[in-house]
Amino acid sequence: MRASKKHGRAKARKRGSVEAACKINSSPLTPNPSLFNEHISGAEGIYEEAEIQKIIKKYSERALNHPRGRPDEIIISIEKIEAKPRLIKSLPIVTLKCDTSKQAKANILKILSEAGIGKKAVDTAFRILDNKNPMRGAALVFSESGTRAEPDRERGVRASRIGITKKAEKKLSAELRKFGINTTTVKEAAILASKILSCPEVISELCVSDDPDYITGYVSLKNSGYVRITNIKKKGDSKGGRVIFIKEQSDIESVVVFLKKHPVLINKISKCRGICTIDEIFNSNNR
Repeated sequence: MRASKKHGRAKARKRGSVEAACKINSSPLTPNPSLFNEHISGAEGIYEEAEIQKIIKKYSERALNHPRGRPDEIIISIEKIEAKPRLIKSLPIVTLKCDTSKQAKANILKILSEAGIGKKAVDTAFRILDNKNPMRGAALVFSESGTRAEPDRERGVRASRIGITKKAEKKLSAELRKFGINTTTVKEAAILASKILSCPEVISELCVSDDPDYITGYVSLKNSGYVRITNIKKKGDSKGGRVIFIKEQSDIESVVVFLKKHPVLINKISKCRGICTIDEIFNSNNR
């Protein structure tokens, strides 16, 4: 599901009107080049055919009640997946508590440096996240040179075809409930991060939500897992984005194909930890 709001020279629609389209193996709606589409909401999953109607309703309600505002357009795409999904284990989840966005940024620098991400790459990432118009997908950044590698810098690369078994989802909810973070936002982010980090060429991922009311971001790494970082930005700030750090000699086409096309299904759940210090997170890397 993708929901957006149009900005530009076109006449404003009546307040509250919504144009919804369901696209099943068909061409997308023809865009108007004079308009700019502001991303409002997005969601996806791998489901059984019997669940489709329920999921369409769930995604539509989510789009219509998003804190970023009411969309002009909701596009729901349904695609049959032919390939057998790759089964993976979720990343472990830990929270790094920061009191200010300045402290959060300093800790992000330490974590990425420990993971082998160079300063040029980190600087590139922060420039991307500081953009007032976040990309729909993620930026791909080489871990040493800091060079951006995604084929389309406006759209980025959107990781897709991600799901979780019902049994694994129940276990994940139970793990998150122990620490009071059993929310849709945390679960979906952890599922997405788990697929992205399962790509052999990916070293780390940095994400800041463009939701002005959600100020907890994350850094994900293969060893430390999904590290939630509180106060990653100030409340009311709608800037955000996603940066995926890849190995310097990575084949970009294979990375993009994996993220966009290879179906991945989580069927095992790692144990979660509560709030940890940055030293405790580093020590977990050495176990």
